[in-house]
Amino acid sequence: MPEFILINKQVAPFVAHVQLNRPKELNALNLELMLEIKEALIELDNDPNVRAIVLSGNERAFAAGADIKQMAGRNAIDMLKIDQFSTWDSIRKTKKPLVAAISGFALGGGCELAMICDMIVASETAQFGQPEISIGIMPGAGGTQRLTRIVGKNKAMEMVLTGTFISAQQAKEYGLVNKIVPVEFYLSEAIKMAALIAEKSPIAVQLAKESVLRAYEMPLQEALYFERKNFYMLFATEDQKEGMAAFVEKRKANFQGK
Repeated sequence: MPEFILINKQVAPFVAHVQLNRPKELNALNLELMLEIKEALIELDNDPNVRAIVLSGNERAFAAGADIKQMAGRNAIDMLKIDQFSTWDSIRKTKKPLVAAISGFALGGGCELAMICDMIVASETAQFGQPEISIGIMPGAGGTQRLTRIVGKNKAMEMVLTGTFISAQQAKEYGLVNKIVPVEFYLSEAIKMAALIAEKSPIAVQLAKESVLRAYEMPLQEALYFERKNFYMLFATEDQKEGMAAFVEKRKANFQGK
């Protein structure tokens, strides 16, 4: 059994919930916790009864950053050998949609983990930041790259170089957050969003997610070609036939992921 996360595979129909569970450490991301997240997401990615995944912490903190005590005494060669970012790369490759439910602190690695997710629902108490500069380092799990692509150069520079936090409202204005809700509803709202996705064809959802992510990684013409191939591919699925038949017959589609 995992030590640092809790897993509920049916928090809603076809929706799983992975909760970071180091409350005394504000869910600081040590190597063991990240490995458990990686392994859980691989398992859920391969589970046909799961179509969307919610990732959360607790009301006080999603994750307040990396576990500094675990890193403080290491040198560059130690860090190179540990290769901690291979775990992050695996999490990034999750095929099923990831909805982050954020309350309280999402700082450093916590902010970077949230940005790996596909959507973010935040409570009114959420705070986001990349404060690594204040301890003599810089973001290393995407904080200088994903953040810049999301909020733009100037705002990313301010957050990365000053280490200051932004509120949930600022994060929404910057395009980092999809929705803000009162703290008592942040998890249920994220589950609701994941459940809405889980009603759709899982094959179409997977290929659509891939296509959106390629928009960040490819020149426009190559990305359009990738999108077109995925579009054509979906016409080989039973879900496409079911979805279009349901539309014509004015009924709700019953997607089987085939």
